[in-house]
Amino acid sequence: MVRERTSCRDFKDRYILRPDTDTLAAELAAFLIPGRPVEVDLGCGRGRFLLARARRYPDTAFIGIERITLRLRKVDTRAANEGLTNLRLIRADALAAIREILPPASVSTFYLYFPDPWPKRRHHVRRLVSPDFIAGIHRTLVPGGIMHVGTDHADYFSAIEETWHKDPRFQEVTPYTPPDEEETDFGLLFRAKGLQTYRCSFRKS
Repeated sequence: MVRERTSCRDFKDRYILRPDTDTLAAELAAFLIPGRPVEVDLGCGRGRFLLARARRYPDTAFIGIERITLRLRKVDTRAANEGLTNLRLIRADALAAIREILPPASVSTFYLYFPDPWPKRRHHVRRLVSPDFIAGIHRTLVPGGIMHVGTDHADYFSAIEETWHKDPRFQEVTPYTPPDEEETDFGLLFRAKGLQTYRCSFRKS
């Protein structure tokens, strides 16, 4: 039997917001209800962490940022099947999201888990965490908002902490370690291999 494959044009987006449309600002404004906490997963991948958080905290608004459409559609389908109405997805680069898409002072918590470490020295300039990135996080966090970071790469972790410590607008706080049900796919993989992960968190002053 030959299975029929659903084309990209046949896929019905339910929770994916399009940054290239004129309706994005209005859709975000309708979703970001004043007084409701907003948590953003930068690079949500297949959504294991994001979906777990949305299930656990139904009164919090969650936004997943991801560049790869196929991953977003998998998260979209799972969220729709579970009826998770407190979640939205945006196809965008993390830097573009915090600099151009998310409204100022709108996010209570950011998560950045296992970003590409670009381990070769000549590629370090491509690493996401930079002064420009931190400026975007500061722009979009509410006062007292928190940024959580996790990586398996010791060198990148040192660079992340060093970069963040140079910005007086933030102070380091106790890192957040997610419970097992919220662990990302990468986190589970590294744990299974016995590899160490490094975590840090910073609060907007």
